[in-house]
Amino acid sequence: MTARQLVAGLLAATLLTGCAQSVDPIERLGKKAAQKVRRPQEPGAQTYRRWGLSAPLAPAPAPDHPPFPVRTGHRALPPVVDRVATHDKVVFLTYDVTYDGGYYGAEKDPRFTDMVRELRLPVSVFVTDSEVGPGYAHVARLRSVGATVQNGTLGATSLRGLPYAGQRAGICGGRDRLRARFGRRPYFLRPPAGAYDRTTLRAAADCGVTAVVLWRASMRADGLSYRGRAHRLHRGDIVLAHPGNPDGDSLTTLTARLLRRVQAQGFTVGRLEDYL
Repeated sequence: MTARQLVAGLLAATLLTGCAQSVDPIERLGKKAAQKVRRPQEPGAQTYRRWGLSAPLAPAPAPDHPPFPVRTGHRALPPVVDRVATHDKVVFLTYDVTYDGGYYGAEKDPRFTDMVRELRLPVSVFVTDSEVGPGYAHVARLRSVGATVQNGTLGATSLRGLPYAGQRAGICGGRDRLRARFGRRPYFLRPPAGAYDRTTLRAAADCGVTAVVLWRASMRADGLSYRGRAHRLHRGDIVLAHPGNPDGDSLTTLTARLLRRVQAQGFTVGRLEDYL
């Protein structure tokens, strides 16, 4: 063997050894084993216990019907809904932002944003503009982690009984403020305290509202209720999570309790805007 042949042989052996050592250790387990190791865990699988759940929140199925068509004029009045007609075992979580604490009293429970992000929790937040003030920063953070922001009117005054001009100013004003702040026009309306009349529906239609959203059940510190009575969830229920007393449970604690009840009754949480 010549010196040139000996050098070539040593170089080839070195390259082969290097290639063998560069093989991914996971791939050495075999193709099926490698796929199993690399398969991503389902969303929330590592965080659900952190938020007081005993199991991950199941993802919502694709809606079993298309959402209502968006209305652009006032030929038809928007529907008033507290429940969505669906065969899916889903409920919908909604939160109000108001001066007295609303969904978490602005800075009182900043962990709620982390909860929404880590659990990928689909929630709808209804904002009463003139009553929020610094809470807008928290609304913006919620929106950045997937929450949808809808109209709670401009001001917390009850709409029912007001003249058309006043109601229209409150509804369209809230819509315009939210569009200016977030770059997107809200199309659902929740009137303050859920109070409305036919004039509200006329004004809402003229402001481009596609649905007036109330709630079928309210989750407070003392449990889930409907019209003052204990409530068991049903398909399509729209739930209002309300912390109530500012010195009571935080919104995070309240929501965790609600999610445990949702899971215990065989439901999961859907995005309202996907169904309505």
